[in-house]
Amino acid sequence: MNRQLFFHEINQTLFHGKMNDSQQDGIVHKLTAFDKFGITDNRWQAYMLATSYHETSKTMQPVEEIGKGRGKPYGKKLKCNRKPYTWPDKLYYGRGDVQLTWYENYEKMGILLNLPLLEHPEMALEPEISAQILVEGMTRGKSNRGDFTGVSLETYFNSINNDPVHARKIVNGLDQANKIAGYHHQFLNAIIIAS
Repeated sequence: MNRQLFFHEINQTLFHGKMNDSQQDGIVHKLTAFDKFGITDNRWQAYMLATSYHETSKTMQPVEEIGKGRGKPYGKKLKCNRKPYTWPDKLYYGRGDVQLTWYENYEKMGILLNLPLLEHPEMALEPEISAQILVEGMTRGKSNRGDFTGVSLETYFNSINNDPVHARKIVNGLDQANKIAGYHHQFLNAIIIAS
């Protein structure tokens, strides 16, 4: 991929000529993770970039959930089954490019990526680690399943399917699915132009 051309294209379309260095750096971390994990399907790359674009409010940098889980069960010291935990003394609200939540998800992702995410959930805010969580969680990866919801990019983008609307189920039901599909098309178009 000609990155200069890619950045020129998305700067014009998705960032309206105002892309800053921080946004570009965030995208570079994701492109690096795609290379590290062997992600070569342009549609997958475009959908992960579109997801980050949406989930981070276009910053392309890992973010912390507004309110830090206040009023939500994962904002308390509860596991998914609503049983309390005492260790670690942390809360597992949304962090990163995809807003990783819940004790069990931090634990599982930490094991898959060989990182102490359960003990140090703030690591999900590090751009390189967040990009790895994005890729591992949205693909079958090491666990051989989509780690966020059980479905993955392989389900929606393959030799038969090309479904950026329903691909939203990888992260969050069909919430804002059409909007994110639109972002996907713009990222995909830029990738194709730059290839």
